[in-house]
Amino acid sequence: MNNALLANLSLWDVQVPTSLALAAVAVMGYLVGRWRNAAPQNIVAIESRREVKRAQLVAKELEQIAEQVRVNLAQHHASVARFKDRVRQVKAGAQSEGWNDICQEAEGILGPTLELAQQIAKAYDEIRQQGNHLMTLTELRTDPLTGVNNRRALEEMLSNLFTMRSRYELTFSVALIDVDGFRNVNEEEGHARGDRVLQSLARLLTDSLRETDFVARYGGEEFAVVMPQTPLDGACRNAERLRRLIQERIKLTVSIGVAAAEDGQNTQVLLGHADQALQAAKRHGRNQVFRHDGDETAAVQFDATMLAKAETVVI
Repeated sequence: MNNALLANLSLWDVQVPTSLALAAVAVMGYLVGRWRNAAPQNIVAIESRREVKRAQLVAKELEQIAEQVRVNLAQHHASVARFKDRVRQVKAGAQSEGWNDICQEAEGILGPTLELAQQIAKAYDEIRQQGNHLMTLTELRTDPLTGVNNRRALEEMLSNLFTMRSRYELTFSVALIDVDGFRNVNEEEGHARGDRVLQSLARLLTDSLRETDFVARYGGEEFAVVMPQTPLDGACRNAERLRRLIQERIKLTVSIGVAAAEDGQNTQVLLGHADQALQAAKRHGRNQVFRHDGDETAAVQFDATMLAKAETVVI
């Protein structure tokens, strides 16, 4: 029994942090190396910088995970080493009362061992989650016209964020942006002009948001912006600044609907709330921002002074 116990404990003498680091490097090295040749070159460059920034943040988080696992493994290894010495001492002395103490010490080590096993499993799960965040580099997740992420990438991103929220109470919001009167642009000026409008809007959104924000073409003339670590009020300020910026630089008006993730929701519910807010903005005259607080929609109004205090959008 004693030999079996020692054999089981020795299984923890592994270099898990090295495995974590190698896995992270392999994932990021492969994904960051994928270029989206079909997209306009300027958007490719901007999106590539955005993905590199996201990869750097992922690398930092993985480094923290690996360091915590390394510390816990070192502590556990020291405990196991002391336990082995104790077994040898008791075995050499052949003291029956010593084996009773050994059994109690073994039970004391079992709890931390199980906790460490759970932490290692969580670390590997975190790598998979963060790896999925970077998968937006692939062509399957890119809109060929505008060069930003497509709806599939958006849904995967939101699914991952909801998973992170359920575990770590992560806060995030989403804004749906729709070009007002876009059908008239296509009918009166042609589809080529409409395509250029969408490309210009995608470029402005990409240039105007934080590097950690996520821009996707939601469908037709609609775009989605995911804002991690941003509550509803901050997301509404961001949306209003974007609305004003689009009107100033592209000479277009847009309607925007904003919603924040809440407990018990999923991707479909969150996007549904943002869409309800968007439709309310269009019904009430367009060229404005509406919010959905989980219960109802309401118009968003900020004056210039309040917007100037907002530092969450980099322009």
